[in-house]
Amino acid sequence: MSIQDYIAQNNLEWMIVYNDPTDSYKYAYRGCLVVIEGKVITADKSLPPKEIVKQVLMATNSDTIDFLACELQTINNFERFFAKYKDYFSPDGKYLLFISDIDSKGKFVYEGITFYAYALDESSVWNDLLDLADLSKGDLKKMSDKEKIDAVCDEMKRTTLRIADKTYEEIKSFQTAQGKLTFGAV
Repeated sequence: MSIQDYIAQNNLEWMIVYNDPTDSYKYAYRGCLVVIEGKVITADKSLPPKEIVKQVLMATNSDTIDFLACELQTINNFERFFAKYKDYFSPDGKYLLFISDIDSKGKFVYEGITFYAYALDESSVWNDLLDLADLSKGDLKKMSDKEKIDAVCDEMKRTTLRIADKTYEEIKSFQTAQGKLTFGAV
């Protein structure tokens, strides 16, 4: 089963922004992904998910995930997220985690899969990806959604991320109590 089929058949999409092929990828997704489903009320109604990963950008030309960037609200959610999608991570993929409650960054290997972990304070995953890929919003302004996804994913897959090697335990040790700053009415 492909990652696209797994997500669709298990109703793991949440707040979808884009969920189609692009010119470069058989499957691309922007939105949130469910980690822990909400309680089922009836056959066609359930409560919102208990846990999600936010600001997901995913693209693939295979049954596994070729590229993924997402926000984890806390490093404590990583293991559940990994367990939910582990069959679709590949040693050949590129996976970036922007984590709201860590204050440093590092590259770590978890069960044979490499993850790049970055602190996410005030920005968004999209803006951080543009910075890492050295793309400007002006470059993308007149593009369609699928062209933007192609441009960012293609460039991120080519980009060498210079980031220190850490262990997963070291990444967890970067956890802070503050988390992501929010603005506006709360």
